Amino acid sequence: MLAAWRCDVRAAMDRDPAACSALTVILCYPGVHAIWGHRLSRWLWHRDARLLARLAAEVTRMLTGVDIHPAASLGPGLFIDHATGVVIGETAEIGADVTIYQGVTLGGVSTETGKRHPTLGDRVIIGSGAKVLGPIHVGDDSRIGANAVVVKPVPAGSVVVGVPGQVIARSRPREATALPRTDDALLPDLIAESLETLFRRVDRLESLAGDGRLPGRVIHPPEAGVWHGEDFSI
Repeated sequence: MLAAWRCDVRAAMDRDPAACSALTVILCYPGVHAIWGHRLSRWLWHRDARLLARLAAEVTRMLTGVDIHPAASLGPGLFIDHATGVVIGETAEIGADVTIYQGVTLGGVSTETGKRHPTLGDRVIIGSGAKVLGPIHVGDDSRIGANAVVVKPVPAGSVVVGVPGQVIARSRPREATALPRTDDALLPDLIAESLETLFRRVDRLESLAGDGRLPGRVIHPPEAGVWHGEDFSI
């Protein structure tokens, strides 16, 4: 148990630049407290003290803002940053060295018994507000962008953005020892970029056509990422 506690504290120290000391993590990090509370509730759950397990999980939720079912399986090195609003369902399984941010849901999409929650591989990063739903598998070293809604399996080493989540293959594999990159400003907006490309192609074709431009209103593509007001009635 002491080794597990040390692993939890080390995970927070390694992945949160605001963690100034181990004592700060031990006393002030609700995500770490939630994992410790879950260990107790899971211990009770597997000894058929299920009412006590649910009561322990409820107390942990009230104290930390993290709702973890006692039957969920959490791997070593899990770090729940900021913690508030995280929900992890009964049949969820989380691999080693996973990072979860606030507002994340690992939920189900049916009321059937059996496996109905996600399985996360090792070193997965789930951005704030993301929802991973159903008995799907998220492969090792994948990253789910903030507010993404994931309802389909994710191959290892992928990035997922959007609603519903769209899988993007990494151009360069992520090293297993690399620290998590959590800058969501680097994640692409696939629909916006596709539309922008289409606008530019149409604009260029109309420019080449000269007087053959089609009649009617023209929406010009953005310049340096800015849509200009003359295209809109604002």
